[in-house]
Amino acid sequence: MKALWNNQVIAESDQTIIIENNHYFPAASVKKEFIKPSSTHTTCPWKGLASYYTLEVDGEQNRDAAWYYPDPKPAAAEIKDYVAFWKGVKVAF
Repeated sequence: MKALWNNQVIAESDQTIIIENNHYFPAASVKKEFIKPSSTHTTCPWKGLASYYTLEVDGEQNRDAAWYYPDPKPAAAEIKDYVAFWKGVKVAF
């Protein structure tokens, strides 16, 4: 699977985890040069506190377009150190 935004591959892995129709990519598969930490946080009742990244490619930003659970609840332990995408990021083969 690949996560693409602004004509750039942001992440690529054949070991994604699918939860709620979202592909979670191993953190090591995400190209760090395209992500910047965000101060945004949200809470999921069963996964826990989510943190976000803003994508930046060729001077353009996509705020909070990636999220992850740094310390997920036990029910979502499998996605610790995994990152998912939305907001126009295309996830495909």
